[in-house]
Amino acid sequence: MTQIQEVFDLYDSMERKNIMLSFKGDMSTDLLTSILQLIENKLDRFGESPKIKRRMFNILVECLQNLYHHIDQPPLAADGKPRPSVIVMIAKNITGYSIITGNYVLNDNAEALKNRLEEINGMTADEVKKLYKSVLADGKMSDKGGGGLGMIDIARKSGEKLDFGFIPFEDGSTFFSLNVKVKQD
Repeated sequence: MTQIQEVFDLYDSMERKNIMLSFKGDMSTDLLTSILQLIENKLDRFGESPKIKRRMFNILVECLQNLYHHIDQPPLAADGKPRPSVIVMIAKNITGYSIITGNYVLNDNAEALKNRLEEINGMTADEVKKLYKSVLADGKMSDKGGGGLGMIDIARKSGEKLDFGFIPFEDGSTFFSLNVKVKQD
């Protein structure tokens, strides 16, 4: 297969899956700002309601901040090259949008994250709201500067269960992926 054919196949796959944005690499504040501006412009072009734009924007901000603040330094790949630190994809689908993120975390942090996500997914919408208020009132901060509200807030604002996965590696790292569904009303 030629490189041109590979590029077209990638383009065609992204087109069929309605991928609005796809990025792989290092996260920075400039990139975070650029992604938010790009998606805001696309939502405007789609004629989305202010309610959907606000919900998408708020969830996307939280997802990107989680990537920026809570990524663990990925180990080198088998060939000695650094692994890309994050992946971000945003797709439009029949029921709304999907915000998909992925990054490496240390195995030690993956288990706690998995437990937290399972806890959140086991709650009703009202229980998630109560947990959010409780953590907000607690005021404790983690060593990375957050109060543990990120995933709770994402679940609260999306109104959906969080779709997530973990792929562990023998080098002490785990690839964590999160798919947040944002339904149109």
